[in-house]
Amino acid sequence: MKSIFIIVAVLALNITQAQILEPVNWETSVNRVSDTEFDLIATATIDSGWHLYSQTVPEDGPIATSFSFDGNGKFLKKGNTKEDEGHVVDDPIFGMKIKYFDNKAIFKQRIKIKTKKSFTVEAVVNFMVCNDSRCLSPTDEDLLFTID
Repeated sequence: MKSIFIIVAVLALNITQAQILEPVNWETSVNRVSDTEFDLIATATIDSGWHLYSQTVPEDGPIATSFSFDGNGKFLKKGNTKEDEGHVVDDPIFGMKIKYFDNKAIFKQRIKIKTKKSFTVEAVVNFMVCNDSRCLSPTDEDLLFTID
């Protein structure tokens, strides 16, 4: 009876650990462009075999990567968030040409500040990742950018 309990516990632990997949790690940085302009940089490091989708994907495709920046009155966004070149491929999962990133992706949002005081820009990135056999549910990740 004791050995059955141990086997069930080990299997349950393995199943639980197998379900927690986080193939993308996000890091943020800030680059000063001028006295009043900064680039907010979000870098995604993507595990081998996985890919992260672009901000623009065809209709009926995967969920596109998107960024939302919390306005706090201390900055203005200048233009849209820019992204790396990436790869455009015939995606076997969705059956269409899709732009995605593997290994690493860099996204940049230019802002113009309205104050000389330090502050933090809060943002959320929503993204979806797939490998050759499955996709994970879309995920939200909180991002913080410190303007000094």
